[in-house]
Amino acid sequence: MTITKFFVASAAVLSLLTACVSVNSSPSGTTIAPRAPITEQQVNAAQQAWCDGLVNVAQTHAKGGDAKAVAGKMIDDLYDYADGKVFFKPTLAYGPRTFRPTREGALAYFVGGNPGFPEDTGFALKGWTKARYDNNSSENGIQIHGELAITMGNVYVTGPDGTEVMVDKTFVFRRCADGNLRLCVHKSALPFSPK
Repeated sequence: MTITKFFVASAAVLSLLTACVSVNSSPSGTTIAPRAPITEQQVNAAQQAWCDGLVNVAQTHAKGGDAKAVAGKMIDDLYDYADGKVFFKPTLAYGPRTFRPTREGALAYFVGGNPGFPEDTGFALKGWTKARYDNNSSENGIQIHGELAITMGNVYVTGPDGTEVMVDKTFVFRRCADGNLRLCVHKSALPFSPK
């Protein structure tokens, strides 16, 4: 290969790479303009939507409504099961079904009643009246990396008797094709106590 051909080929590859970085393709293959970066406000809104969704399922159940349907909508709105993979380790899950890579497993955790997950009693059915979050107070409480946003901190849920329970949370949100942030990682645990 001559030096001229090498430079022409290199310029063509560089041009192609630049085009790939500067535009996105939609699922139909059409070119779309680059999206604005994910903002901390969007990440905070997604976390609050999770808190509100949990309370909505709990209160729907408390009023005799269809908590399973409400939980299913919450999962579809907030988790990336439809378009991607989800790593979900719920707070009270244990044994061979600790991790919930499927929508069915997530739904069973939130509302119970699935014979494939007999240990699930429905975390969202515990009468929660409030839920709030806070992120790690250091500068990296929210990290944004391209189409992903990572949060680490706590969620506080309040039961019907007014008792507040703190749960450690790590959330990773992915911006999906429709532009919405959905969870692709949800790791939850009760805080460790050395006593």
